[in-house]
Amino acid sequence: MADLIRTEFEVLDERFRPVNGDEWVERLHTGCRWVEGPTYFPAGRYLIFSDIPNDRVLRWDETTGAVGVFRAPAGYANGHTRDGQGRLVSCEHGNRRVTRTEHDGSVTVLADRYQGKRFNSPNDAVVHPDGSVWFTDPDYGISSDYEGNRADSEIGACHVYRLDPDGTVRVVADDFHRPNGLAFDADWTSLYIVDTPRKHIRRFDVTDEVLGGGMLGGGEVFADCDAGSFDGIRFDDAGRLWAAAHDGVHCFAADGDLIGKLRLPEIVSNLTFGGPKRNHLFVTASTSVYSLRLTINGLR
Repeated sequence: MADLIRTEFEVLDERFRPVNGDEWVERLHTGCRWVEGPTYFPAGRYLIFSDIPNDRVLRWDETTGAVGVFRAPAGYANGHTRDGQGRLVSCEHGNRRVTRTEHDGSVTVLADRYQGKRFNSPNDAVVHPDGSVWFTDPDYGISSDYEGNRADSEIGACHVYRLDPDGTVRVVADDFHRPNGLAFDADWTSLYIVDTPRKHIRRFDVTDEVLGGGMLGGGEVFADCDAGSFDGIRFDDAGRLWAAAHDGVHCFAADGDLIGKLRLPEIVSNLTFGGPKRNHLFVTASTSVYSLRLTINGLR
């Protein structure tokens, strides 16, 4: 049986009142070193997530509740996402690259360099409807041997990149300390990006100029963190932004107001919405993976 923890919602604004759900949060798995990158696959009804220091990706089966090894070694993979064809896209700290797992299980390297220089350690990614992959590249995987392989940065900075379908890699934002989680809004006109050491989330404009080859515009601070720092982020279908923080998951209204929290007993690294109706919240936190059904739905 899964461990059960009493659900603790903290309402900070009346706009958080529609958010409710299970009385108990399930701990689906524990015993990892640092879990990240939860990604749900509706076709197979399973969740994959990374146990980065142990260099493995694990898989939770929704139909049986079983957890097994999906891939090991895994290049110290961190963040994952799905592309438009339901394929797994992964950011590998150890191999310093972005890869795609094909339907037959083979792995395709999408990008591992910018202008001939190796990336630091790709961290998190999202896929645009035009097929481009947008990803962050902090230096967590090269700063020590804990989440990758210690090495010097060849690029000398931590950027946000866009990988075009034709393989072209370009910088879209270059003023971050350590960019981390990122998410598009519902109409794909804004991109929200976490800068973890600076403890805030920024909002950028995704214009035709950006899609055509330019840099992201805007970049104002959308929200600051009042508990440690932010990591992964996701939107629900009502326009609320959910962010991983040290005391749980924070929920922000469209204007950047912190309206509520889901308290959890471990430092949260990331989250995703899954299940057939996208109302199943999966959260990776320190050593464990948590889940609960909500009265709201994740953004498609």
